[in-house]
Amino acid sequence: MAKPKRIVSLISSGTEILYGLGLGDRVVAVSHECDFPPEAADKPQVTVSRIDDSAASGAIDEQVRQKSKAGEPLYGIDEAAIARLAPELIVTQAQCDVCAVKYDDVVAAVERINPQQPPPIISLSPTSLNDILQDIRRIGQAADCRMEAEAYVAALRNRITAVQSTLADLANSDRPRTAILEWIDPPMLAGNWMPELLELAGGSCPLTIPGKHSASIEWKNIVHFDPEVIVVGPCGFDLKRTLEEARMLSGFEDWPSITAVGQGRVFAVDGNAYFNRSGPRIVDSLELLSHLLHPNRCAASVGVKNGFRIVPHEGSRSA
Repeated sequence: MAKPKRIVSLISSGTEILYGLGLGDRVVAVSHECDFPPEAADKPQVTVSRIDDSAASGAIDEQVRQKSKAGEPLYGIDEAAIARLAPELIVTQAQCDVCAVKYDDVVAAVERINPQQPPPIISLSPTSLNDILQDIRRIGQAADCRMEAEAYVAALRNRITAVQSTLADLANSDRPRTAILEWIDPPMLAGNWMPELLELAGGSCPLTIPGKHSASIEWKNIVHFDPEVIVVGPCGFDLKRTLEEARMLSGFEDWPSITAVGQGRVFAVDGNAYFNRSGPRIVDSLELLSHLLHPNRCAASVGVKNGFRIVPHEGSRSA
């Protein structure tokens, strides 16, 4: 396979993988959501969102539902720009139609741009931690840098093993009941790889199933679960936006009665950078989560310290 010199990434996790493999100079365009590493934001953007993401959580959810019901795309693709760039490899996703451009839309656009010889498309669709690591290998193979990919995966696995070793003797009774909210209105518990990360980080949540997509849940079920830790990380929201949206939680029924609230263990995280982005920083997410659950066992790196805030409420201290 010839080494692709011009790569277009239409998914933020793919962009992070490409840069992590040292291929940033070959990336000629990215999606509107690709913001890490910072230099990726300087690349031409060839997608656009058709959702007003400045609206409140409930309003965003309603926009998505209405457009999906009407069969309208949530994202647009700049086909003319892609045609000018003449990519030799396109990285996209088929994991979530709400989070990024649909795979079928990408295929259709590419076939319109170059029906005779469309460039190869690699599609990411992870539902587990291992899938994410395998995606690094797949991109490494497609970009003809297998050795770099193997070394990168090995380094990430070493960090995962370090967390496992730190918590190896943890008793089940020491695993705090934990609810990780991927969305607030309506409430949604984080699925896919997050139940697995929670287990590795020393937490417990029988309300979710590893490998299953995130799903809405009735608030009363969370109250009945009575989490000892709540992590709020809405998909697509940075830390500042998450703190703003988290204010509405205090108005939810029986909010003050939840153990996590009383103990001041409700945390806002940057769900856009961590947890919901299935790239290399998923290991940063594991390290962050393990620190939130077990601060006396798992040290906080500078990145971890900057990755969360305590959600202010009566009787708690702001971090």
